[in-house]
Amino acid sequence: MYRIFLIIVTAVALALAVGYGVRSSHKTSNAAVTALLPRGTVALVHLPDLQRTRDEWHRSDLYQLYTEPAVQDFLRKPLSRVPSASSLSQKTRELEQLDPKDAFFAVISAENDQPKIVAGFRFGGTAEEAEKIISRWRVKLLGQQKAGAAPETVEYQQHKLQVYRVASTIVCTVYDDHWFFAANNVDELKALLDRADGRATDLQTLLSAEPDFRDTMSNMPPSYAVCLYLQPKVFSEKLAAWRASAGPPVKPDPSSLLHQIRSICATTRFDGAKMHDVFFIGMPEQTGDAELTRNSLSLASADTFLYLASLLNISKQLSLVDPAPGAGYLEVRLQKIGQGLAAAGITAEQWKAAFGSEVGAVADWRQDEHWPAALVAFPVKDFAKAKKMANVLARVLDDDGAWVETDKNGVHYIATPYSAGFFALRPTLAVSERFMVAGLDTASVEQAMGRAGANALNLSSTAGYKRAAHALPDPTHMFTYLDLGLLYTRLDNTLRPMLLMGAAFMPAMNDYVDVSKLPPPEIIAKHLTPIVSSQRYHHNGYLAESIGPVTLSQTGLGALLIGGAGVFGYQHTGLNVLGGSLGWPGLIQPRLAPTPAPRPSPTPSETP
Repeated sequence: MYRIFLIIVTAVALALAVGYGVRSSHKTSNAAVTALLPRGTVALVHLPDLQRTRDEWHRSDLYQLYTEPAVQDFLRKPLSRVPSASSLSQKTRELEQLDPKDAFFAVISAENDQPKIVAGFRFGGTAEEAEKIISRWRVKLLGQQKAGAAPETVEYQQHKLQVYRVASTIVCTVYDDHWFFAANNVDELKALLDRADGRATDLQTLLSAEPDFRDTMSNMPPSYAVCLYLQPKVFSEKLAAWRASAGPPVKPDPSSLLHQIRSICATTRFDGAKMHDVFFIGMPEQTGDAELTRNSLSLASADTFLYLASLLNISKQLSLVDPAPGAGYLEVRLQKIGQGLAAAGITAEQWKAAFGSEVGAVADWRQDEHWPAALVAFPVKDFAKAKKMANVLARVLDDDGAWVETDKNGVHYIATPYSAGFFALRPTLAVSERFMVAGLDTASVEQAMGRAGANALNLSSTAGYKRAAHALPDPTHMFTYLDLGLLYTRLDNTLRPMLLMGAAFMPAMNDYVDVSKLPPPEIIAKHLTPIVSSQRYHHNGYLAESIGPVTLSQTGLGALLIGGAGVFGYQHTGLNVLGGSLGWPGLIQPRLAPTPAPRPSPTPSETP
């Protein structure tokens, strides 16, 4: 009996140990890396386990979309124009052989515009096996001649540092047990070895002992695919120095937003088939005791693909009355609004007496419409004051507009016709007991006000929104919902006929892509579930999380990259494709040879 009991206890203990080990293997501890870096490190990128990240990527929604047969069929032609994928396959095999763990890249100081950089990773196998792969990387980084030349060898604490010099740049590397380290400064590589081998005994000199770093990392998840940490003080000082050298001296303002940021950290991880970002900015709270209610959600319909609610510090917005040199378009428009409201005698306190501290944005796209309708909404606290301010705001936005005021179902509308190229718009402001809504056409504003007044079926009632909204903690400062599937479906409905027509008029386009093989929108949309983002103030900083097939930040970055690539491609290829289809192959190509002399006039016998 005793033996049976002992066997059972042992089996349970082993099961618990295995379970704990499995759970622990999926957690990321950055202790191994932070113990290698000094206090005051400016920037750090940490990739704990590339192989695990690759496996998780293969289970993601985005990868499942990529492997759809219809998508693969569509991508076959454009991918065939990409250089051979053999080099990519070779790099993948090399990474599998190395099995790198805790890969990191860090800027440990940036004094005198000379950043000191260290990097490294843990590898599987022996140093000799790792060197066979790393030597090939070294050739590509330094070039065959420099990498093939005998490096300078520096002996240090039973280690041999290999130092390569390329012009004024130094690249030094070393193996330490199962670690490979590199740096652009010999002394920093020696200090890194001291920390790795335990010769640096003062723990307070390590990055892990820095209060801002510890506070920041306490807000990060225990497991991630990649982590980025920044200490912005150095960058703010560099920016201040640049501004001082570029113009009149500017006295540092400790109360400015940039100077209040103590630290920045961002992580990305896979959460099942979704991607999950966590972004933290250590700084004081900016919006006081205001509460995010998301009341403007009642303005959104089942056809809403974008909904945003955010707290607004109106005191700062109305203070933008002096345009700064080089200000962007949005900043200039905000400054113009601030100037107009100030000229009309409207103060921040008066605005806050009429409106709440929250702003909402809604973008609807009905199936029978070619383009979306966008709205901006403010909660109303005092209808009479809000109505007066809406009149002032309308004139500030367009002082030449023929604004017409009407009342309908308890809502006061202010609208004016406006022409912008091919589009005939009717900008409209509407004020009710609950909201002030601004939109580019009267119909969409009226529909939104109708939904809010009748408690009709809206976005909050849809299954997609309910699932997405509960995927993250409740926001206290900002909330964003983006239905990628709905957006793609509407874009496909509008743009597919244009693309087919473009392919018909520009046959050369077919050399790059077969538009007729565009996958059906339902195949794409089923993998594009909604993205949701939530921001709250937590542990002395703003904590923003985003989850979806891609995250909100990745979507924004992707849109910028695609837009930039589109502009570049249009400038360098698009006009040439158009010119080639019209018989003008050199439409935008510069002339590389002298212009030939004019051909003599044809003789009568040559004239047709």
